[in-house]
Amino acid sequence: MKKKIAMMMAAMLTMGIALTGCGDKAEEAAQTDKELVYAVEAGSAGEAAAQDKGFTYNSVASQADALMEVASGTSDAAIIDLLMAGAMIGDGTSYPDMTYTDKLTTEEYGVGCRKGSDLASYINAVFAESYADGSMKETATKYGVQESLVEQAAAEYSAAEDSDVAYIQEKGTLIVGITDFAPMDYKDGSGEWIGFDADMARMVADKLGVEAQFVEIDWDNKIMELNSKNIDVVWNGMTLTNEVKESMECTNAYCNNAQVVVVSSK
Repeated sequence: MKKKIAMMMAAMLTMGIALTGCGDKAEEAAQTDKELVYAVEAGSAGEAAAQDKGFTYNSVASQADALMEVASGTSDAAIIDLLMAGAMIGDGTSYPDMTYTDKLTTEEYGVGCRKGSDLASYINAVFAESYADGSMKETATKYGVQESLVEQAAAEYSAAEDSDVAYIQEKGTLIVGITDFAPMDYKDGSGEWIGFDADMARMVADKLGVEAQFVEIDWDNKIMELNSKNIDVVWNGMTLTNEVKESMECTNAYCNNAQVVVVSSK
């Protein structure tokens, strides 16, 4: 009996050591993550994720700049949108020697309009119509984001008394605030803005009977740009955070996304 008890105690001690070892490894991994320097876009969901995780990070002007930081060795890793990672890293892309590892968040994209604006209702109606007739999926497939589409429920436009839609139609332009963010908004070889978001914005502009005009903005100042009427809408793979939803009139979500850690694969 004493021999059996001794054997059980030895086994329990061995298991305890093993579990402690696992805990130590997990703690070491977490510590290693925190010792890295991450490049993030200022004011983005990636910056929020870095703050939430307690990471050391450099804020840069865009997610493209975050990737350049990793390529140049200025930062150890970048935190960017999964949809951008799919377009920008890996075989056949601008950064073939990069890969993404951890998925830090899950989130959704939406379009931001001025608080109280009826433009969000108008865009929701276009989303519903284009999803139902297949043109949204066709556009998404063109840029490789079709698997991320969110199903759109039926929606009807409800005009406001102080109508933003009427204001936009009167001036003849829909001014779209963007950054260079493939595959949502980026320039082709001739310098024209293309991408899933750019094409969908043009679709809305066509329905409104106006011209879409694309303006690059400082992403950190998007709410100010919107409220000052320098732009009419923020349409650039914008994550629907609590801050965004409190500060803007947002459309229904149209794409699923995540924040991922990108590192060199060399």
